[in-house]
Amino acid sequence: MSGTLDHGALKEIPGDGGAPVVGDTFKFLSGYFYENRDRYDRYGPVSWMRAFGQRTVTVAGPDAAGEVLQNRDRAFANGPGWGFYIGPFFRGGLMLLDFDEHHLHRRIMQEAFTADRLAGYLEPMNATLAEGMARWRPGEAFGVYRAIKQLTLDVATRTFMGGDLGAEADRVNTAFIDCVRAGTAIVRFPVPGLRWSRGLTGRRLLERYLGRQVPGKRAADGADLFSALCHARGEDGARFGDEDVVNHMIFLLMAAHDTTTITMTTMWYYLATHPQWQQRCRDESRALGTDVLGFADQDRLVALDLVMRESMRLITPVPVVARRTVKDTELLGYFLPKDMPVSVNLHFGHHMAEYWPEPERFDPERFAEHRREDKVHRNAWMPFGNGVHKCIGLHFGTMQVKAAMHQALLNFEWRVPDGYRMPVDWTSLPRPKDGLPVALTAR
Repeated sequence: MSGTLDHGALKEIPGDGGAPVVGDTFKFLSGYFYENRDRYDRYGPVSWMRAFGQRTVTVAGPDAAGEVLQNRDRAFANGPGWGFYIGPFFRGGLMLLDFDEHHLHRRIMQEAFTADRLAGYLEPMNATLAEGMARWRPGEAFGVYRAIKQLTLDVATRTFMGGDLGAEADRVNTAFIDCVRAGTAIVRFPVPGLRWSRGLTGRRLLERYLGRQVPGKRAADGADLFSALCHARGEDGARFGDEDVVNHMIFLLMAAHDTTTITMTTMWYYLATHPQWQQRCRDESRALGTDVLGFADQDRLVALDLVMRESMRLITPVPVVARRTVKDTELLGYFLPKDMPVSVNLHFGHHMAEYWPEPERFDPERFAEHRREDKVHRNAWMPFGNGVHKCIGLHFGTMQVKAAMHQALLNFEWRVPDGYRMPVDWTSLPRPKDGLPVALTAR
């Protein structure tokens, strides 16, 4: 399109620079743009703002967001977009690759996410979930977020790496947290003690920890994801180098750890505030007649699937995704020049009353076959993204959520006080400011 693009025939993007010096950085960090539609009402689905010291085009709503993510003209790139935020910490990860390189790496990585591989991951996953939940201590103020975060880290390390982290568990967990949170640092150079510096230190620790294990994984033929990446080959025989394996492991561990934690924490919250749905899901799990989820049982947890989808709509695990234009292009009639940062607000689209009746209401039935509100627009519901960069681990993540929730529902009941509303910290990825304390009872 760049060769025939008529800039003069396109509209200039509306917007404003926000507050002096800082622009809209603090509004962005607070989640203001995720939960308020004043910018959308004022400027429409495509506008510009200033945050983190750069002018950025913000995209909201299923039409504009879908155009960017489907990227038919190959004008929007992931690597330069995400690179500004998390490049130093997750470089080489699949989400930061583009075009032919991305296609090659994704085809090889698919070998680690086949149905047979997923079924193989489920047995150690179920065992780890049972061991972790057995250590939970019921009480009136059980911290859900912290407990689930530890649980998903244990699952990710055992399923992905074939073993426990042992004495290094706390250091590795801290390294992941520091890498994720560094992406929204305001001071974006390594000042000791600040976010950016801690993220770089965390990245180096993860590289050393994983790198020294690659030779052993290549020499063996384990069933874990680490081994699968070491042995995976594309149709033409291509395979990952050692550095590729480490890069992908760091990214996948982060993705599996954080987004799954967010999804399950949100589900716990809504099941606590809607006990009739908690009981409905529990009855379904009881009907399976098994303490742990079998691979073929996933589709039988219909109510739990509805709750998961609605929870991801209401609190989108990755609320915004980043791109950068690699050539002059247009979006819904607006001109976007080459090298323009683009921020795609997925969470906002999940709360638009134009597509979701009573969008703030928890209503899992909106995803049921007799309603399917998510089908009103092909881009109405996109918690896993869309296009060639759609989350490669979505089936793994869905399996993990269902396996964990199945065991939790059979072993526990939980509630929150009447009127409780979970406060959300949007600084990097959404998490409860108070850790989501619930009254937890063992069954």
